[in-house]
Amino acid sequence: MSGLILKLSPKERILINGAVIENGDRRSRLAIMSPDANILRLRDAIHPEDAKTPVRRVCYAVQLVLTGDTTTDDAHLPLLRHIEELSQVFVDSDSRKHLDMASDALVQGDHYKCLKALRTLIPREDRLLATRN
Repeated sequence: MSGLILKLSPKERILINGAVIENGDRRSRLAIMSPDANILRLRDAIHPEDAKTPVRRVCYAVQLVLTGDTTTDDAHLPLLRHIEELSQVFVDSDSRKHLDMASDALVQGDHYKCLKALRTLIPREDRLLATRN
């Protein structure tokens, strides 16, 4: 198993198992070998005040597990319910594929993959909300 490869820009920050790590002055590449490490690029983080839409709220809830602010046990069932609720809105086959990936990743305890799958729905949600205004 090769692990997760992170390519970091100069001064980029990441969160690994609750610790904020800042890259130096040059680009670098890290190989994360622990399969259960919780990792979040801070540039990709959703801030609480930005979690105003259904998909962003679910992403933020997954993010709280990755940051250690919520336990996996406390978040598991509510996240599954929220993903199911999203599947009632996103009915096209591609969106359903991403929701299935998110759900499967959540069941397997891979919150990083869950978040990654859910984030693909943000542009779609933005388009849907734009058409309603």
